[in-house]
Amino acid sequence: MSLDVAVSIAVEPPSAAPYGSRLPDVFSGLYDFFSQEGGKLVEMTWAQHSFHESRRWSATKMIDAIDLDKLSEADKQFIWNAGRAELTTKPGADRLTRLADKECRDWQDRDPDLAAVMQSCGTWSRYWNEEEAHHEAVFNRLSNLLGLDQISNDTFIEFRKVFPDDDMLRTLFLLAVSEITAAVNYGSCARRAEDPGLSALFKQVAADEIQHMRYFLAFARGLVDSKQYKAKDAFAVAYFFLRENGDLVGSLREKIEQRDSHVNWWDHLEVSGIEDLENLNRKQQLIFSALYHVTDIKVDSSEQVERKWMELVGC
Repeated sequence: MSLDVAVSIAVEPPSAAPYGSRLPDVFSGLYDFFSQEGGKLVEMTWAQHSFHESRRWSATKMIDAIDLDKLSEADKQFIWNAGRAELTTKPGADRLTRLADKECRDWQDRDPDLAAVMQSCGTWSRYWNEEEAHHEAVFNRLSNLLGLDQISNDTFIEFRKVFPDDDMLRTLFLLAVSEITAAVNYGSCARRAEDPGLSALFKQVAADEIQHMRYFLAFARGLVDSKQYKAKDAFAVAYFFLRENGDLVGSLREKIEQRDSHVNWWDHLEVSGIEDLENLNRKQQLIFSALYHVTDIKVDSSEQVERKWMELVGC
């Protein structure tokens, strides 16, 4: 299954884009762009910026389109949980900015084209951070307008803990899977929401998360194309999520790890109806497609992911 087909299964895109049908897109083939085509970082930056600019939307207008008096209790619970989940995104973007710059300078003498890919990733992280800020702000503002339990300052600060550093390919693929989780969950919320305005908001946020996923996969593919990073690390992350009772199951896992390093609200959802078998299957299909997009290795089941991962690490 192609990535585009898997995306269409996961979440229906918004009905209309702000600039019509002729939109920029996620820049792919990054390593070849720098190593074979003599590409420049200023060109990459413009490609990123134009795509970001074409997709911006107004949180205030989205809120104005929602009839707060007609929201169901389920709608309110979706909003409340989404606000807490989105609070945990900024630390990931902050970590990516720092890690990408460090990796860029580490590779600059050994592989300047890979260094350029890393710098492109760090440059794009500012757009990711800004786009996720829309999500955080709109859901938490809605929670306040609805009179739902507010987030305390202590909780706010706790949720801002920056994730620990890791290998860059593992980091990028983990972030891609995190966006898959968010996109499918929001797609489910959009289908279940009774208010059209709220459904449109969830659909828009889901579409944002899909584009973030596509960026992470493009950067991950650039690393693999450089031959400096190995496909086994992407498979290691996929196995971590797809293994029996793995992290992809989220808050439905039998045992939720207590982490001191960071907060992942998708592990602690306090709402029913989002994490069901149908949505789990959607997430799995997107992960299989993501692995193929990054490594050119096709898998169709969790068992195949485990076998391929063990093969790649030499077990």
